Amino acid sequence: MSFPRLAAVVGSAALAFAALHPLETRAEWLSAPSALTPQPLPPLDGATAWINSPPLNAQALRGKVVLVDFWTYSCINCLRTLPYLRAWAEKYGPSGLVVIGAHTPEFDFEHSLPNVQRAVKDLKIDYPVAVDSRRAIWNAFGTRAWPSFYFVDASGRVRSRQLGEGRYDQAERLIQQLLREAGRPNVPTDLVTPQADGTQAAAGARQPASDETYLGTARAEGFTTAGGDLRAGGPRSFTPSSRLGLNEWTLSGRWTADPEEVELAQPGGRIAYRFRARDLHLVLGTRQDGRPVRFRITIDGKPPGVDHGSDVAPDGTGRVDAYRLYQLVRQASPDAPERVFEIEFLDEGVRAHAFTFG
Repeated sequence: MSFPRLAAVVGSAALAFAALHPLETRAEWLSAPSALTPQPLPPLDGATAWINSPPLNAQALRGKVVLVDFWTYSCINCLRTLPYLRAWAEKYGPSGLVVIGAHTPEFDFEHSLPNVQRAVKDLKIDYPVAVDSRRAIWNAFGTRAWPSFYFVDASGRVRSRQLGEGRYDQAERLIQQLLREAGRPNVPTDLVTPQADGTQAAAGARQPASDETYLGTARAEGFTTAGGDLRAGGPRSFTPSSRLGLNEWTLSGRWTADPEEVELAQPGGRIAYRFRARDLHLVLGTRQDGRPVRFRITIDGKPPGVDHGSDVAPDGTGRVDAYRLYQLVRQASPDAPERVFEIEFLDEGVRAHAFTFG
């Protein structure tokens, strides 16, 4: 979900930048396949459930080329890989490719099987998804970032990995190579060019000047207020800061803070953030009884108009109807200056987790 730009390497060739979450020192391909000491496919039996498939294991997958994608459904970097994963599953499935999404949660709400099932349906994912709520598969692979791709040959050996989004042409060429090595006839040689919108659209050409910002007390940064600090407990009344520097944010109204989120105790609460990026997203959840929460956003004190995100109308109105990532701003200009975003919630009970940008 955060956006470090990391150099990737295939052999000695420098590739495009990539983004992933959490922070890693680098993203890498594990050299050319011929130069590797392949590793056996780690076990998949730690999944707490499977979606779109019966449980899969190394024996069932023998003879198939497998791409295992570690993702979590509120991660913007993960969401932007989905158009490619869906396209590869459709294009190369007849040739013997199996795409597996290993859904490993970051936030507590992502441990909920109904939440994951709803997300898989809403995101139109029809390839197998292993629900890795105990992080058993994550740990077996030694994964440290979302998204991470692992490429497995038809003999059941992990041949390469990629940390972070991007570099889809190299990933697809590797899929083609592994299918040809497996003796599959008529493997396509062209590359997919999926089109997507909303949270699944490609990142902007410019690196955002704003980075992921958590609102819970465990990892909050950039918080400012006219008095007091952000600490667990509440509900407490917050007086907003009158001036925000770049990447600073503030609360107004009555909120309860805990290590992972802030929860609004009464209608009319607001969150403001000074940012510089094309896109602004916010991970939000509904109140405890599941009823939707209405909201209204402004940019520099005005309705967003043409700069509204996919979850907001041009007049700035929208509603939180599920735990997920909401795209609130997508600016028409990729060179937008610093701006002040504000969201007002018209109902109590909303839960806010993290800002991300693109």
